[in-house]
Amino acid sequence: MIKFSELIKQRRSMRKFTDEELTQDEVVALMKAGLMAPSSKGKTPWQFVVVDDKETLTMLSRCKEHGAAFIADAALAIVVTADPSISDVWVEDASIAATLIQLQAEDLGLGSCWAQIHERPTPAGTPASHFVCDLLGIPAPLEVLCIIGVGHKGMERKPFDEERLQWEKVHVNQYGGK
Repeated sequence: MIKFSELIKQRRSMRKFTDEELTQDEVVALMKAGLMAPSSKGKTPWQFVVVDDKETLTMLSRCKEHGAAFIADAALAIVVTADPSISDVWVEDASIAATLIQLQAEDLGLGSCWAQIHERPTPAGTPASHFVCDLLGIPAPLEVLCIIGVGHKGMERKPFDEERLQWEKVHVNQYGGK
């Protein structure tokens, strides 16, 4: 494993993937990362739907007008859901789990990209989350936060350039840093 500071520089959104499938060990490692995510009061409101069926991946890629097309070419999509009746901070808890999945993907040498679903519309204007729930049989009260597309990297991305860090957005002791 590389140092965490290097891992976060290397992890970039990957929207192009090769045709190579993931191994069972890689899928298990991704899911372990999500399942080990911390959650408020230990309530773990998240659940994950793992999709590797190419036809279903193609249909998922059409769940919203922009920003989901890459899912069709991913080896795997992980639909991150959570139950708002379990936790009022389900969005935050599910976001942490999704982020850990993406970091695990990078650590495995895989690429990933987050497609936001919560509060996004389909091309027809209906909620994208309803489209995803209907397609995958996700029951209420589960809500879909995002879809993480994962696969072997189909392009090279340069690491994050630390020269682009916006230090002016860091405030010490109070806003404005007085």
